[in-house]
Amino acid sequence: MESSENGDKGFNGEAESGDNETHVEDSESSTLLSSSTPAEDEGGNLVQGEYRGKFQVTPAIVVHEVGIDQNGKPYKVDIDEEHGEDNSRNLDNNPLASNDELESPYSQQMELYADDLHERGKISQILNRIANYQGGVEPNISENYKSRPKTVRGTVKLGTLLGVYLPTIQNIFGVLLFIRMTWIVGMAGSIESLGIVIICCFTTFLTAISMSAIATNGVVPAGGSYFMISRALGPEFGGAVGVLFYLGTSVASSMYIIGAVEILVKFIAPVMSIFGDVTIESNAFNAYRIYGTVILLLLSLIVFVGVRFVSKFAALSLACVILSILCIYIGIFAATKDDNVRICYLGDRLLTSELAETNGVFTCSKANNTALYAKHCFNETCDDFFNEHETRVVDGIPGLASGVFHANLHNRYTEEGKIIGTDMKGNRAYGEIVADITSSFMVLLAIYFPSVTGIMAGSNRSGDLADASKSIPAGTIAAISTTSFVYFTCVLFFAGTIEGDLLRDKFGESINGGLVVAKLAWPTEWVILIGSFLSTLGAGLQSLTGAPRLLQAIASDGVIPFLNVFGVTTKRGEPFRALLLTALISELGILVANLDMVAPIITMFFLMCYGFVNMACALQTLLRTPSWRPRFKFYHWILSLLGLALCVTLMFISSWYYALVAIGIAVCIYKYIEYKGAEKEWGDGIRGLAMSAARYSLLRVQQGIPHTKNWRPQLLVLMKLEDDLSPKYPQMAAFASQLKAGKGLTLVNSVMEGKYMERYDDAQVAKQKLSKTIEQFGVKGFSDVLVSENVSVGMCHMIQNAGLGGLRHNTVMIGWPYGWRHDHNERSYKVFLDAVKNINAGQMALLAVKGINLFPSSNEKLKGTIDVWWIVHDGGMLMLLPFLLKQHKTWKHCKLRVFTVAQLEDNTIQMKKDLELFMYQLRIDAEVHVLEMSNSDISAYTYERTLMMEQRTEMLKQMKGNKKEALGHVQSIIDQSHVTPVSPTKIKLEPVQEESQGPESSTDEEKLESHQYTFTPGAAKIGSTTSNNGKAGDYLQIKPDSKFNGNLNKKPDKKNIRRMHTAVRLNEVIIEKSHEAQLVILNLPAPPKSEAAELNFMEYLEVLTEGLDRVLMVRGCGNEVITIYS
Repeated sequence: MESSENGDKGFNGEAESGDNETHVEDSESSTLLSSSTPAEDEGGNLVQGEYRGKFQVTPAIVVHEVGIDQNGKPYKVDIDEEHGEDNSRNLDNNPLASNDELESPYSQQMELYADDLHERGKISQILNRIANYQGGVEPNISENYKSRPKTVRGTVKLGTLLGVYLPTIQNIFGVLLFIRMTWIVGMAGSIESLGIVIICCFTTFLTAISMSAIATNGVVPAGGSYFMISRALGPEFGGAVGVLFYLGTSVASSMYIIGAVEILVKFIAPVMSIFGDVTIESNAFNAYRIYGTVILLLLSLIVFVGVRFVSKFAALSLACVILSILCIYIGIFAATKDDNVRICYLGDRLLTSELAETNGVFTCSKANNTALYAKHCFNETCDDFFNEHETRVVDGIPGLASGVFHANLHNRYTEEGKIIGTDMKGNRAYGEIVADITSSFMVLLAIYFPSVTGIMAGSNRSGDLADASKSIPAGTIAAISTTSFVYFTCVLFFAGTIEGDLLRDKFGESINGGLVVAKLAWPTEWVILIGSFLSTLGAGLQSLTGAPRLLQAIASDGVIPFLNVFGVTTKRGEPFRALLLTALISELGILVANLDMVAPIITMFFLMCYGFVNMACALQTLLRTPSWRPRFKFYHWILSLLGLALCVTLMFISSWYYALVAIGIAVCIYKYIEYKGAEKEWGDGIRGLAMSAARYSLLRVQQGIPHTKNWRPQLLVLMKLEDDLSPKYPQMAAFASQLKAGKGLTLVNSVMEGKYMERYDDAQVAKQKLSKTIEQFGVKGFSDVLVSENVSVGMCHMIQNAGLGGLRHNTVMIGWPYGWRHDHNERSYKVFLDAVKNINAGQMALLAVKGINLFPSSNEKLKGTIDVWWIVHDGGMLMLLPFLLKQHKTWKHCKLRVFTVAQLEDNTIQMKKDLELFMYQLRIDAEVHVLEMSNSDISAYTYERTLMMEQRTEMLKQMKGNKKEALGHVQSIIDQSHVTPVSPTKIKLEPVQEESQGPESSTDEEKLESHQYTFTPGAAKIGSTTSNNGKAGDYLQIKPDSKFNGNLNKKPDKKNIRRMHTAVRLNEVIIEKSHEAQLVILNLPAPPKSEAAELNFMEYLEVLTEGLDRVLMVRGCGNEVITIYS
């Protein structure tokens, strides 16, 4: 309503019987309470005419005003009309809207969200459970892992060095470095040896990158690499790879045991051979089988009886490895001719020590009394080669300055039975060193590859790490870099230090059966012999410890039924049955006895495992599943695919028949699990891939609800149509496109009112326009139009039945009903609320977009912040949506800020720590804020706005009964504003501003709406009262002379006051903190259960979002949609 002068609008309370006190109270309560404090002078007295509260006090009238004294208690001040003095300072402990009177279990600040808080709990409780690994969705961990005691906060955990780096180094460095590395360098030459090392190390490096991405994509509980692979690829692939990984680990134990026995029998104590000369291959292999079986039994007994000894022995083994390598490096630079090993040649053929020595003395001579002469000559007749060539003594380790590096550049591959380094057939009887196997680049590659395995030691210890997200990538990659450097330099130093033929002497026959690399070490070869033996035993012990537990984890998961028998453990938790099977498999490897035959088998199993790790990372990256948020950022799907290609290539170039066998085993296990119908659902990438396939994939997706890790918003966008059948708010399609980033399902649908028979053609036109709209905005989805005689009923059907099979929506996006206050038809908000209720009943997520015309187009690039106001836990929707938005170029450069509200009993410092930890575990970069809502009482603004809301609702109800009479009463109320008031209250009220408000309304209902006002805090002004000429100034008063005034004088409902208080206070805080945000995302309160509260609910939402340009109100589906776990 306009006043006579300046047209300001207001709404006044009741003026009572000419008294000079203006009240906004009834007989049961005192005046309004403000959260602010009165202005005081230096003496602590109230300063006359000044007040830093919701009101300002004018000395011209007596106003009951309430402040807060120095003790924090409210008091009431009576200001005298004439003199402006304090008449009293009466304590008023029962104000109209005090916390005591309006008590609520959730405190008055959150009354609007009381239903949600009652059902889902407070944010502080949710954060506390998550921080203690009790919130969110825990993965399906086997009983073995569940039975383990949970990590207690404050327990000392391992860092990167002790937890990942050193154990990984210990697992990578193995027996092959000591007993096969020199032979590989001698056969392949330094150039091709470097190629072998680079290919193998690069493969494991790429796998480590993929593994780091997977391992840092959430909290990986105990379960190690099998857990990581199976949860990334699903039960079928996970079971197959898990079995291969188990077989590889079991066979690796046999390789380590064979290596340890070889060091013992051949190099440390050849006299222990019970079958004779160990230089004879059959004798050596038989000795390996006997001693290997004995060692296997001893190690298995240790594993079963004393697991603690295993962990202690691991430290000793690691120390031996590091000490041995250091001694080798020192020996490389300390090698001189004075303390060198000597080797004997006959022509260009390296001779065994047996012929180079006579009676234990190194002679290397053709003299008649030497062993060499006795072998080549009979009755003083010698063979031609002996006669034509002379013997010569050569330094076996001449040192770096000798120039032997150039002679060792190129390969000298040798076929089995021929003299090493030549194409001539050899004869061991003449003391010639003969190749025991045919060597080639591929063969050596297969033999060497186990030297670079063991990269998953860090991920196996994820449960013991203080920060697995940082330690696993850093420690693993650092360990691979370190070991790669050692291998790389060893190739160069061995080629530059040791004579070529001595390098090719696999078993050290030319140096009395010594270990070549041990002869190089400083200060004595026994450091390497003892160190390599102990470290190899330790590696075998680790394999025998880990493999049974891996099998027990697979069996406990229940994906392979015939393995369930191995899921049983002893009372001490030891997987005894699994240990027996592991020992049996290891024994089969020991019976092979040939290290060079066992190593390629291990190579196949580990290459298969590493290949699937790379495939998992590539698949998750290409699918862009919402749960794929690794903290490790230095990965790319191209690198993962390259790693996968390298693994497959290495398998076939190493040994194609072994590769086929490994693949065959994997396929059989996969089909077996598929045939048995694994009921496990771990949120794997294969399930996400099925969404884009045809009938088979549709049926597969339809088997059950998606796992939390695969959950992404499958959108149903409900569009309103204009009269010309074009979308009224096409920008909703653009926002849907930005949210989806081209992934998943998007349905853009609309409902037309009418009969289908009559409006079929219109529906087809509308569908074409919808299709053009989604094509214009780049939405990857489908459009449809439904005709219904009732729009709400049609939208309900659309919400229930849109989609096909597993391709169904789980999230509905709906626009805000702009101008609902000014629409003469209640359907404007009724359709919106019915849709909200139906979506809520269907347990779907809801996105209500307000200010859609201000949302950016897909070509814009915004900078600023996306602010999330997390009031109620909704399953993680509020966290997932901004993450998905930031995948699009429009929102990519916006920073994420998360605000949550602490209540009085909450520990805000702990809440902030827990929230920071939660966001860190979600792998989402966000700035975290925890705000305290002061326990302020209800303000005058809240009270007045609640009062007007209820009055408006009552008016509209009466208008439905008798529209003409009701409008007459409203007009009488408006006319009274021209009467000179007696003592108007100094409260300025402003009209409510609606978004997208059209031109001036002309209908009677719209005239009524144009006089609805909202109270603005702090807007009251000190001014003169009514002037002598009868002008009312900016103020109104209502006298109780219409039948409406009974309702106007009615005290507002207390719950409504509290709900309005929630909306007002939250809006104030959101405006203060997020007024410059590019987008504000907040919880949508629970919809009202009764129709009577629907208008009030709309008013709460209006107040909650006032002053915000872009708002996304979100209501979760009731299920967890985001998880901290991998």
